[in-house]
Amino acid sequence: MKLVFATQNSNKIKEVRSLLPSSIQLISLRDLETGEELPETGRTLEANASQKARYIYDKFGLNCFADDTGLEVEALGGRPGVWSARYAGPACRTEDNIRKVLTELKDVTNRAARFRTVIALIVDGEVYLYEGIVNGRISLEPSGTGGFGYDPVFIPDQESRTFAEMSLEEKNRISHRGMAIQAFISGLTTIVKERWR
Repeated sequence: MKLVFATQNSNKIKEVRSLLPSSIQLISLRDLETGEELPETGRTLEANASQKARYIYDKFGLNCFADDTGLEVEALGGRPGVWSARYAGPACRTEDNIRKVLTELKDVTNRAARFRTVIALIVDGEVYLYEGIVNGRISLEPSGTGGFGYDPVFIPDQESRTFAEMSLEEKNRISHRGMAIQAFISGLTTIVKERWR
């Protein structure tokens, strides 16, 4: 089965490709030769993921999925959340976002946080939503060189290392995206069986 992953993020494509069964051919936006930015004007992760998937489905007529991920910090009232990628401003870098979160948590003892991923899958025009959540805490300073985004400052529960200190395989076993992908694969398998049996 061919599926478009509606993202320009090569790190996400690498993570997801390593989790999908070989029976699914993952097509990236680069494969479609479209470099345009996808719309993300929703106020929730669910709205953003659905908006991106719908945009690609309507434009190319291909079954596709998109995800949106947010870091939700308890002491910050759930911020940065849906604004995680641009938390420090429209043209910010990952380092700027991390610096802003660490600055806002300066002298804060409650460092509880969670990563949440929502995947919107569109098959023949119908939308299906899947979610993955991992609880953890924000470290005092960045550590590790792997992963991307806020990985250098997020320590999942039952761990002493940040996501950025883990291998891709270790991270995928416990990550929000890994959980959302597993739910997505299970749902996709059911959809395929029901529609093409």
